[in-house]
Amino acid sequence: APPTSISVLAADTPAPFSRYQAQNFTLVCVVSGGKPAPLVYFKRDGEPIEATPLPEPPAGAGSWAPRNLLLRDLDDTKVPKSLAAAGEPGMGNPFPTAEPPRGLAAERDAVTENIPETVVSREFPRWVHMAEPIYYFRHTHAPVSDGTVEARATLTWTLNPQIDNEALFSCEVKHPALSMPMQSEVTLVAPKGPKITMTPTRARVGDTVRILVQGFQNEVFPEPLFTWTRVGSRLLDGSAEHDGKELVLERVPAELNGSMYRCTAQNPLGSTDTHTRLIVFENPNIPRGPEDSNGSLPGHRGFRFVLALTLTVILELT
Repeated sequence: APPTSISVLAADTPAPFSRYQAQNFTLVCVVSGGKPAPLVYFKRDGEPIEATPLPEPPAGAGSWAPRNLLLRDLDDTKVPKSLAAAGEPGMGNPFPTAEPPRGLAAERDAVTENIPETVVSREFPRWVHMAEPIYYFRHTHAPVSDGTVEARATLTWTLNPQIDNEALFSCEVKHPALSMPMQSEVTLVAPKGPKITMTPTRARVGDTVRILVQGFQNEVFPEPLFTWTRVGSRLLDGSAEHDGKELVLERVPAELNGSMYRCTAQNPLGSTDTHTRLIVFENPNIPRGPEDSNGSLPGHRGFRFVLALTLTVILELT
């Protein structure tokens, strides 16, 4: 029986982008429905990957030694200026001295202010080696009740965002019942250009506001991790941050008018920030707050009214 399905997944996702520490990355290829077990292997950019068999998961990335690039030349467009000017690798400060600027300039409309994203994935620390890592491969079989076999193949290496971003990985399957190999492929891509929507578009005091990430300008793999924060303050529920594609603000008060929210979308290949500003309008169905339009407290306004009424009565009596 030939395999009926094949898919490539990323293990341990969603996961954050690490600017200062190397991290492992694992692709998992799942093949189901075959009998006998199929032969599974990986390719990168169409070239077979020579991987080291791995009976057990790797203990860590610290002892992994990179090797020279064999299958992929380094693209000059992927070399950040900070590294190009650094000279020989290993020289100087191992960490960037400054974060990239975060421009927040944008025109403000009548409802919300959408500020362009700030890409922070284009600057990498100097620990990133200009070389392709050693790949580790693991292959397992698991029998299924219908007599077929589920095959799982994993490919693990130390991720290098400079050369792995936009790299095409494919999982291919050979089987006696197949005339040609089955294939499933993915492209590793950092998130770019998050598309954020806010409902309702014209928020009023007391409304429940939902801020949602609907997608990106590109196809992102693996799945991104989303983190929401309020610039300069805590979120409405008092927490410092919120995880998930959607941020819900229950019964927004007038005090949130003008507040700015930041959404950080990241995966192991990169991170990007985008901002939006909340504009809250008055709600005629809800009484005014502790201050009226003149900035006076209701108690003071009531006192002035009683005083004026008393003076009127005295004048009429006299």
